[in-house]
Amino acid sequence: MINLKELISNKEGTTLEAKKATGGLPISMWETYSAFANTAGGVILFGVEEHEDKSLSLVGVPSAEEMIKQIWDIINDQRKVNINILSSQHIYILCENNMDIIVMEVPPADRQDKPVYINNDLFRGTYRRNADGDYHCTEAEVKQMLFDRTDILRDN
Repeated sequence: MINLKELISNKEGTTLEAKKATGGLPISMWETYSAFANTAGGVILFGVEEHEDKSLSLVGVPSAEEMIKQIWDIINDQRKVNINILSSQHIYILCENNMDIIVMEVPPADRQDKPVYINNDLFRGTYRRNADGDYHCTEAEVKQMLFDRTDILRDN
């Protein structure tokens, strides 16, 4: 498990994304899931707000258990996400100051699982993480991931 206080003392970056999520599960989280999986991995915090000065603060999420169930339902729907690389240890609730914070630790995908993409769209639904943003992969980047995946067979 992570140290939440230490983590929110940082700013969003290559391996950290904060989602306020007080109004429900943010749709943009799936871009971040794809981006983290296709790069070095990272942590998505739900119930954490980013301010204009880039500082982070806890706001909590309502109905954390229901939100986690929704995450699992969506991540296992191949119409939304082509592959689920998470296990139950990767999504959990931390309670801090009487607020529930959902932690989603996204590991980097194995090369045979890349590219991780969303919305059933290999070329427009594949993302990568740079600095504190999620960016569409170029067609060349997607093709390179596909080549690297098939390269495993050539290595054998």
